[in-house]
Amino acid sequence: MVKKKRVLFGGLTALLGLTLAACGSGETADSSATDTAVLTDSETAWDKIEEAGVLKAATSGTLYPNSYHDKETDELTGYEVEILREIAEHIGVEVEFTEMGVDGMLTSVNSGAVDVAAFGIDRNGENADKYNYTTPYKYSFGAMVVRESDNSGIETLEDLKGKIAAGAATTTYMKVARYFGAEEKIYDNATNDMYLSDVANGRTDVILNDYYAQKLATAALPDIPVKVHDIFYNPSETNFSIKKGNDELTEKFNEALDEMRADGTLAELSKQFYDGADVTVQIEYDFPVIDVSDVE
Repeated sequence: MVKKKRVLFGGLTALLGLTLAACGSGETADSSATDTAVLTDSETAWDKIEEAGVLKAATSGTLYPNSYHDKETDELTGYEVEILREIAEHIGVEVEFTEMGVDGMLTSVNSGAVDVAAFGIDRNGENADKYNYTTPYKYSFGAMVVRESDNSGIETLEDLKGKIAAGAATTTYMKVARYFGAEEKIYDNATNDMYLSDVANGRTDVILNDYYAQKLATAALPDIPVKVHDIFYNPSETNFSIKKGNDELTEKFNEALDEMRADGTLAELSKQFYDGADVTVQIEYDFPVIDVSDVE
């Protein structure tokens, strides 16, 4: 169902943000991973982390500006990565990153191979009851990249019918494309230039994803004749995902995020990685909200 909803977001600055569909994979976790010890009845996930002095975090390593490798140093960095480093410092442990794709993240959180995933699960989606959620560290809304010359023939969301949409199968963005009858082109760990070039040359027609991410993507690759369309939809918030029932760890994360929000650390990191934009505050915007809870 498509409906109108006013979402209060706070203030919007001139924004740029780069990362495309959440489908990167570096080291993909084995779905049968069992490298964590079985907890006793009285031991919590936080007890184990505190004892080891290490927080195990899953991140993509391929999605600029949230999680990527610096071109000069090859060091893993990005908005989400640096937030996790700050949180680890707040709670008094080291953070150990494992790079993997979205599906690997979810499997690894569930198996206990990692303690937290830098990937926001839709609280109203099919996985809503499977995870604990931290407070949000990013607010945004959906957008789409199309060909610069003709908007890929898309002037409304309904025009997605029959178009070829590029992305990852399990994302909410692809579910929106599916809802409107788009054909799917699934990519695995593709680079941003590949995504954009395929739209430009007609191999695909559209990429549905995060507004800030797509603004920075197109700005970073100006020679590829694509653009962010002025069709927006679905407000979103991004949070860290933790295994269901790991309440003490979730509380530790929320306390750290609250402190970082209050002292300006979150806003500073946002502006550093989003070209001056503060994605930690909400803006006021009217756009369609597409219910994809029943879309498989």
